[in-house]
Amino acid sequence: MQNRPAMSRLEPSTTKPPGRRLPGAWWALRPLLALWLAVAGLMASGPAPAAELDADGVQVLRGAVTALGPEGAFPIGTPTTPVSLPDEWPDSRPDYRGTVWYRVSFTQPAAGQPGAPQPGDMLALWIKRVCSNAEVHVNGRLLARGGRMSLPYTRHCNHPMLVSLPDALLLPGDNVIELRVAGHALASSGSRLRAGALSALQVGPQSVLAARHARATALQVEVPMAASAVLLLTGGFMFVLGYRHRRVSHLAYFGALCVGWALLNARLWWRELPLGHAETEFITVCLLGFTGWAAVQFLLRYGGLRLKLVDRALPVQTALLALSLLAAGQHRLHDVATVWYAVLAFEVGAAALWHVRRRKSTRSVWVMGPLLAVAALAGLIELGVQWAHWPAGAAHASELVVPLVLALVGLRLMQQHGHALQMAEQGRQVLEQRVREATAEIERNFRQLAELKVEQVTAKERKRIAADLHDDLGAKLLTIVHTSDSDRISTLAREALEEMRLSVRGLTGKPVRLADAMGDWRAEIIGRLGQAGIEGQWDAPEDLPHLLSARAFVQTTRILREATSNVIKHSNAARCTITAQIADGDVQIVVTDNGDGISSDMEGRLDRGHGLASMKGRAKQLQGQCLVESSPGYGTVIRLTVPLDRATESAGADSAGR
Repeated sequence: MQNRPAMSRLEPSTTKPPGRRLPGAWWALRPLLALWLAVAGLMASGPAPAAELDADGVQVLRGAVTALGPEGAFPIGTPTTPVSLPDEWPDSRPDYRGTVWYRVSFTQPAAGQPGAPQPGDMLALWIKRVCSNAEVHVNGRLLARGGRMSLPYTRHCNHPMLVSLPDALLLPGDNVIELRVAGHALASSGSRLRAGALSALQVGPQSVLAARHARATALQVEVPMAASAVLLLTGGFMFVLGYRHRRVSHLAYFGALCVGWALLNARLWWRELPLGHAETEFITVCLLGFTGWAAVQFLLRYGGLRLKLVDRALPVQTALLALSLLAAGQHRLHDVATVWYAVLAFEVGAAALWHVRRRKSTRSVWVMGPLLAVAALAGLIELGVQWAHWPAGAAHASELVVPLVLALVGLRLMQQHGHALQMAEQGRQVLEQRVREATAEIERNFRQLAELKVEQVTAKERKRIAADLHDDLGAKLLTIVHTSDSDRISTLAREALEEMRLSVRGLTGKPVRLADAMGDWRAEIIGRLGQAGIEGQWDAPEDLPHLLSARAFVQTTRILREATSNVIKHSNAARCTITAQIADGDVQIVVTDNGDGISSDMEGRLDRGHGLASMKGRAKQLQGQCLVESSPGYGTVIRLTVPLDRATESAGADSAGR
C-alpha cells in the first residue's frame, strides 16, 4: 500500500475534451486520404485467437486483459478489460498517459511437444515492440525491466525485448505473464509510432527467439544507427563543402538534410534522454520541419532554381512551425504536427516533381528519378502508418529506405563534384598552358621588338658613321692621294681610302650580289699577285644569283686580303690558285700556293697580330670556318667556308628570276 500515491499519474488525462480531436485542417485533408483509408481496410485483419503456434512451435499470444494499478504487481479486484494484441494506444486509449498492466497466460510445453526447448535450452519471451518501456513479471515475480519506468520513460519503441524464462519460475501447465507498460498519449506525440503500444507476445525456445530478436534488432536498430552515422559524417562534410563554395550551395542543403535525418534517429542512440516527452517531441517535429526546408532547397538548387521568395519563406515557415507547436501545447501537439506533416509532404513532393521535370532532358534524371520515386514510396508508407493505421513494421521499412536513398544521392553528388573538380583541374592546366604560351609569345614579341628597335637604332647610327667617314675622312684621304709628292704616302692613302670604303660598305648594311663580290675579289687579288710577280689563277662560276650580306662581304674581303698578303710576304710562291664554289648553302673558297709552306716559328709570328688567328676569328664570327693546311716545302692551302644567309639567298633568287 505504500505505493498508493503513485495512482495519481496513472489516471487518464482529462485536459482534452472527448470527441473529435483533430483540427479542421486535418478534416479538410480527409478527401485526399481516401485511397489510404481504403488500403488500410485491405490491410486490416480480423480478430485473432488468444494464442496460436507458428511454424517453429513458438506460442504467439494475442489476447490479454488490462488493468490500471500501482507498481509492484497486477492489481487484484480492479476492473479489467480484455484486449487483442498488438494493442495500439492511439486506437484503444488515445488520451491516456501512464502505465497499464497486461496479463497473458501460456502453457509450458512438455518435453517432446511442439515448442518445447531442447536440452540445454530454455523458454524465452520476445516482445517485438513496446512503447515506451515495460517491466516483465512471471508468476508474480519481477523478471526484467527495460529501463526507467518513471518520467521521463526509457524509450524502447524501436528496440525489441528478449527475456529469458528460467525453469525455476515456471510451473507445469499454465503460467502467467504480467507486463507493466509505460507509454504516452497520442495527443502529446508527434507520431503514432511514439505513443503507447504493445505488440503480440511470443513464447518459445530461446534459441529460436534469439535469432528473431537479432534479426529485428539489426533491421530496427543497428542498420538505422549505422546509416545515421554515415549520413552524419557525409552530411557534415558536404555541408562544409557547399558552404565554402557558394556555387555548389545545393551540397550545403543536402548536407543539412542528411544531418537532420541523422539527428531524427538520435533516439536509437540515446534512449535515456534527460528531457521530458513533450520537450523531445517538440524538438523532433521542429527538426523535421528543418529537414523539410533543407530537402526543398536542395531539390530546387540542384535543379538550377534559386528564388528569393523561397529563400525567405522557408525559414519563416520553420519558425511558424515552432511557434504553432508552442501555442498548441503538449495536449494538441499531434494535431498541429499532423497538419505540418501534410504541408511539408506537399512541399517536398512538389519540389521533387519540379526537379524531375526540370532535368528530364539530362542524364541525371535517370539516377535521381528512381531514387526520388523510392523516397516518395517510403514517405507514402510513413503517411499510411500515421493516417491509415498501417502496421508499425511498415514504418521500419521506410526508415531503412530513406537513409539508403540519401546515401545513394550523396554518392551521385560526390561523383558529379569529383568529375567537376577533375574537369576544372584539366581546364586550369589548359589555361595555365595557354597562359604560358601567351607569356612566351609576348616575351618573344617583346624581344623581337627590342631587337628590331636596337637594329633600327644601330642601322641609323651606322649610316651616320658611314656618312661621316665618307664625307670627312674620305675627302681628306682623297686629297692626300692627289696632292702628295711622295709615292709611298699616296699609296698608303690610297690603301686607307679603299679600307675606309670597305668599312663604309659594311656599315651601310646593304647586301651585295655574290657575282659582284666575286668580281671585286678577283680583280683585287689577281692585281696584287701580279704586282708581286706571282702568277694568279681564279676559278669560280659566273652565274651566281645569290646575295651576300654586307657583314659577310666585309669579313670575307678582309680574310682574302690577309691570305693574299701572307702569300705575297711569306710564301716565296710563284703561283697562287683561287677556286670558289657554292655547296650545301655555303660559299667555299680555297687559296692554294706552291710556296715554302709555313714553319712552326713562322706560324707563331703569323698568329700574332693580324695573322692566321685573325682570319679564323673573322670566319667564326660569320658562323663559318677557316682551315689552314701547310707543311714545309709543299705550299699552303687555306679553306674558307662562309654560310649564305637564307633570307638573302632567297631574295637573290627572286631578283635573278625577275
